Amino acid sequence: MPKILIVDDSPAQRYSLCKMVERGGHQTVEADCGEQALELAADERPQVILMDIVMPGMSGYQATRRLGRTDSTRHIPVIFVSTRDGEADRQWGLRQGARDYVTKPVNPSLLLTAISEAMAA
Repeated sequence: MPKILIVDDSPAQRYSLCKMVERGGHQTVEADCGEQALELAADERPQVILMDIVMPGMSGYQATRRLGRTDSTRHIPVIFVSTRDGEADRQWGLRQGARDYVTKPVNPSLLLTAISEAMAA
């Protein structure tokens, strides 16, 4: 069962994303901040990371750049999941190293498609 790391500072958002991802047949691991995401990515080796952008401390952008510079995690695709829905936000997120960008409120079928495509790439 593929493992997905869900990173969001909102417990309600993490819960919602976990339920969507688990219904899609995936196992979930949760982090509530960028720092914890870096640790769990190295320890758990998820197949995909769903990353919020706006979090206290390390932002999702910063965490994604650090993941991409680390040998043990650079291969893990990151999908940003954010309320920032402008095209400039999407383009900036992709330039930070994300494989895809999904906006909140999340459409479950779009999210599961993005996860499948990230794992297949």
